Amino acid sequence: MATQKILKVGNSLGITLPSNLVKDLSLKPGDQVDVIRELNNSLTVNFIDSHQLSLGLSPKNRHQKHI
Repeated sequence: MATQKILKVGNSLGITLPSNLVKDLSLKPGDQVDVIRELNNSLTVNFIDSHQLSLGLSPKNRHQKHI
């Protein structure tokens, strides 16, 4: 797990992704993600546009990361 800082992006806030995660999931600028706030105030991020091949994992959980 990597510790990231929250950044100001225009009128919004954002976080950067570690380069190894970007590479492992074949993420590209413009890819869409679902961000879900969990009951324990953690976030679940689903990388729905990842270009990585699936190895029998369901689309719902194949690129789910808890941050």
